[in-house]
Amino acid sequence: MIDLIPAIDLIGGKCVRLTRGDYSSKKEYGDPLDMAMQFEDHGVRRLHLVDLDGAKAGKVVNYRILEEIASKTRLVIDAGGGIKSDEDLRIIFDSGAAMATGGSIAVKEPEVFEQWIVAYGPEKIILGSDFSEGRIAVSGWTEATGEELMPFIGKWTGKGITRTICTDISKDGVLEGTSVNVYREILEQFPELYLVASGGVASLDDVELLVEAGVPAVIIGKAIYEGRIGLKELENFIQYKS
Repeated sequence: MIDLIPAIDLIGGKCVRLTRGDYSSKKEYGDPLDMAMQFEDHGVRRLHLVDLDGAKAGKVVNYRILEEIASKTRLVIDAGGGIKSDEDLRIIFDSGAAMATGGSIAVKEPEVFEQWIVAYGPEKIILGSDFSEGRIAVSGWTEATGEELMPFIGKWTGKGITRTICTDISKDGVLEGTSVNVYREILEQFPELYLVASGGVASLDDVELLVEAGVPAVIIGKAIYEGRIGLKELENFIQYKS
């Protein structure tokens, strides 16, 4: 019905959450491996791992943590943050990621990103379509671009992309509900797209709204860390509805 994908965002080797991408709003939640193992113990199969240090530095930084989680769990991990070169991508895959998410690279070096789609296949390369006020934002959300969301997605589906993680930055970390109408519009234009909604989930009621809209997958972050969605509650949802 819908894939539930918990998120682990990394700064300084710790699980953190930000609010609307603001690094000064950082709140720590402990050890990423411990959290990943808890997710797995409660029936989670997918994990979204974001190297926020890497996003800020412009290169992959926390790949050792990715390696540890990949080697000690069976989670299917998509990794993002700081993947700006062929070497970054190699490191991510060598460290155990099943998929890599690229956003900034798709804007700033589209020829390279297109080469990755051809070399690795669209099942392994995810488009990061993070937006603010309808326009794509990059570099750890610190940089706005002139790229509009719908044409951006359309351009890359035309080049073979079949998966995108789409985050409304204004919703991220504020626990006020998702941009379900935007996701519905995306799927109306691109019905075959594996769209991963991200940002704003405060409860499983928000997930139900995404199910009704036909969204294939959703990333859940702060709602889990703040106890709005308990791990047992997550497990029951996965067992009976996903």
